[in-house]
Amino acid sequence: MLSEKDVTNEQTGFRFGKHYRGIITQPLLKYLFIILGLPVHLLTWLFYQFKYKNSSYKHLLQKEKEDVRQSPTYGHWIRRYEDQYKSKMHYFNRPIDEQEMRNEARKLADEQAEEMAKASLSERNIKEVNYLQFFGECLNKLTFVRVSFIPGILMYLFLWIYSRQILRYIFERLVLTVFVIISVAIFVFTILYFSPSDPAANILGEAATLEQREEFNRQYGLDQPYLVQLVDAIKGIVTFDLGFSYTGNENIAASIANKFPITLIIAVFSLLMAIVLAIPIGIISAAKRNSFWDYSFMFIALIGLSIPNFWQGLVFILNFSIKWHLLPATYSPDDWLSIIMPVIVLGTGLTASIARMTRSSILEVINEDYIVTAKAKGLKPRKILIQHALRNAMIPIITVIGLQFGGMLGGAAVTEKVFNISGLGSYIVDKQFVPDIPSILGGVVYIAITISLVNLVVDIIYALLNPRIRSQMKSS
Repeated sequence: MLSEKDVTNEQTGFRFGKHYRGIITQPLLKYLFIILGLPVHLLTWLFYQFKYKNSSYKHLLQKEKEDVRQSPTYGHWIRRYEDQYKSKMHYFNRPIDEQEMRNEARKLADEQAEEMAKASLSERNIKEVNYLQFFGECLNKLTFVRVSFIPGILMYLFLWIYSRQILRYIFERLVLTVFVIISVAIFVFTILYFSPSDPAANILGEAATLEQREEFNRQYGLDQPYLVQLVDAIKGIVTFDLGFSYTGNENIAASIANKFPITLIIAVFSLLMAIVLAIPIGIISAAKRNSFWDYSFMFIALIGLSIPNFWQGLVFILNFSIKWHLLPATYSPDDWLSIIMPVIVLGTGLTASIARMTRSSILEVINEDYIVTAKAKGLKPRKILIQHALRNAMIPIITVIGLQFGGMLGGAAVTEKVFNISGLGSYIVDKQFVPDIPSILGGVVYIAITISLVNLVVDIIYALLNPRIRSQMKSS
């Protein structure tokens, strides 16, 4: 009978060992696991080296090698490799060195003997334990976990996250998000670096002397090689220290922190408006297919997709501000009415896209067997549409919402310019004409971070809505 302590040890070891085996099969997670627990791995590796040198496997391997050396086969190998050496020397017309010939023949024969010895041990299920397998055995021991917990707390936190399905799902996507953001930063910086525009000439003017331009480039590091500037830019993004802009010598991180909230607020309110309006419209159009309501709503949605933002914004200003004096023409932080027109303009296209996608998604599932069964049970049409059809049609709708939200953040510059909003979109556009590389890079990267987080939320909603994804998470 196992004691309660032994049972706890076995359960802990099984839990850690199971998830550890899943981690080491994935190269990226394996190296991340080693880096997070580097102090523990260094000590364990030293102990492993000491234990391996005195392990029973090595003694058995040495004994098998000695048995092979005593066999007639080993002598046959020696003679064959000596004959090969003589043939090689004869071919190149070189003298035969007896000592060199014996050493080379013995070396090759020893290598073949070691391979034969390992194969013999493997047939008897006696295999060498590598370091990763050895560390996995250590994790099965509760004493080892307790002793190494403090220096390896990040490693064990990583194991704990990996043992939780939804946390592991989020963590893996966060890791991918980091690589996406770094790739975006490299791509944007490379385009700006090789741009034909000269920041020094654009800012100082054509009348600036060569010495003044060189001093400008030296001050902002533009005289450094490409790789040096790229590393500095990546370091600034990681540490949230983006430096100062070329124009106005303003702190870039502070400028982005001041301008990004209004862009995000407009985008979020536009998204909420689109969801509140579009999904009911899509449901009604699908429920009343080919009716007056369906044709009317889809025609309006088509118009919403076709209207350019800047034109719609100008029409709104001419009518609601200048003609009817209902809403302010420009944005003011102190007047909440001034945000209404920008939100409507930015959200019009998104509303139309979501409405059309909702209609088409519901029409795809409305003739499925489970919908027919629900109808046969006598459920009300409204309940069938919302609880059965809409729920199963949400995956493509959520995809459109996630993609369009990212487009709204990037495309908000036009709306911001029309309504004189000092947001991040217009900030990036203004800096592009310099080009102010640190400012543009910082703005684009932080928009990319926001879009990546939105996509992460979309992935989580996928997992919650789609049972197939949940089953894959459980089986992985």
